[in-house]
Amino acid sequence: MTKADLVSKVAGKAGMTKASAESALNAFIDSVEEILSANGKLTLTGFGTFEVQQRQERTGRNPRTGQEIKIPASKVVKFRPGKLLKDAVN
Repeated sequence: MTKADLVSKVAGKAGMTKASAESALNAFIDSVEEILSANGKLTLTGFGTFEVQQRQERTGRNPRTGQEIKIPASKVVKFRPGKLLKDAVN
């Protein structure tokens, strides 16, 4: 499913135009980015939790050459699904 497909589905379920649905979806995505950047955690009860975690520097291997390389530390976003989402997909 693409973003355009999701916009169409949201527009159909909410009874709004595709332009309004796309605007709402973009506002949601921007808000999630801002919250995770500022607070590091967003919980949507029943849906799941987005959380920023620190990944340590580690040693990896270049798959082409086999040479060891240092992979720098970075932040990653992890998602843990909530009970309602888990139940919906099972």
